Amino acid sequence: MRIDRIETFVLKAPLGTERFYSSQGSFHERTSLLVRITTDDGHVGWGESGVSMPVEHVAAYIHDVAALRLLGRDPANTEAIWFELYSSSRDFGRSGTPVDALSGIDVALWDIRGQAAGLPIHALAGGAHRDRVRCYATGLYYRGEDVRDLASAVGQVRDEALGYVARGFTALKGKVGLLPLPQDIKRMEAVREAVGDRFLLMTDANHAYNRHTARRMGQALEALDYYWFEEPLVPEDLEGCAALRRELSIAIATGECEYTRYGYRRLLQADAADIVQADISACGGFSEGLKIHALTAAFCTPLLPHVWGSAVAFAAALQFAAVLEPVPHTAFPQAPENDVLFEYDCNPNPLRDELAGVPFALEGDTLRIPQTPGLGIAIDREALNRYCVAEQSSTRKAGL
Repeated sequence: MRIDRIETFVLKAPLGTERFYSSQGSFHERTSLLVRITTDDGHVGWGESGVSMPVEHVAAYIHDVAALRLLGRDPANTEAIWFELYSSSRDFGRSGTPVDALSGIDVALWDIRGQAAGLPIHALAGGAHRDRVRCYATGLYYRGEDVRDLASAVGQVRDEALGYVARGFTALKGKVGLLPLPQDIKRMEAVREAVGDRFLLMTDANHAYNRHTARRMGQALEALDYYWFEEPLVPEDLEGCAALRRELSIAIATGECEYTRYGYRRLLQADAADIVQADISACGGFSEGLKIHALTAAFCTPLLPHVWGSAVAFAAALQFAAVLEPVPHTAFPQAPENDVLFEYDCNPNPLRDELAGVPFALEGDTLRIPQTPGLGIAIDREALNRYCVAEQSSTRKAGL
């Protein structure tokens, strides 16, 4: 079995009037870069490298650099391939585009391994600790023609939060960091008032704050009994996150912007995270994700996957979530204290909801982890063609 073809698909789904904002700007479309690897005996694996935006430069890297080292290789040699691809870019690309590209390639290779073995990826990775995960809703973004209008913003998050309760969710993460601090605190107060004291609440600033402002927001969130405060500071400020951990009782969650075991080692050695949030489609794929999990477990720090992107990234995150061990072990693990709490983005996302042949179906606030071979999903080719704006292919030459 040899790698015969590598294809990439740039996907874009315009959102029109459904655009939304985080602290870092607006989302007017959903984008993704899918990687499809085909072997000479007909096995097909899918991966996603869509976390980095824009994604066109990642596709160029895959075909202009990585494909030269991939075509003709045995796709089952995931460790050797990962090491060679990473080492070949070490001088100039220990994060960002090269690792983003490597992540999609690695997931596709694990998908092929699962297809060839007739097993889901979690079985190949040592077996599942769970067959379903509790999900939290990610929402409460900034919406509307004037996102700075406080009365509208407060009413919007209150109504949206009640909608998640009606849908069966028991946990919710909301966005902060775009509005002045007092206004964002009022938004989070309105959410707590709407859902009640027993509902699990978290918040995410997308690294919008300096240390002083983050401390003030953290104190306000503590008073409202929010469980974690995600990305309060820029990812470079590990010392600042460590200081916040010492000063606040709310959990500090971070790590979605880190790459490979080396980045997470620095994060953990700095004592900068109560919760680590690795994204399997950015941190280095399954091969590296398993090492990162071993590292976080050795530091007695829970890993809760960051999830963003299309159905491929979503399925990959589910397979990864299956193998994450409870940290620490108890007879009855509870999410999020020592069991997986899985991110379910509730914004419009045609690339997730339409691309999978069989859509992901919530059962209350839980999702079943696919048990069929590989990633456990089939790609709807009509949906792929509908949203694909650029396609590229690299093929093995005769004799290789």
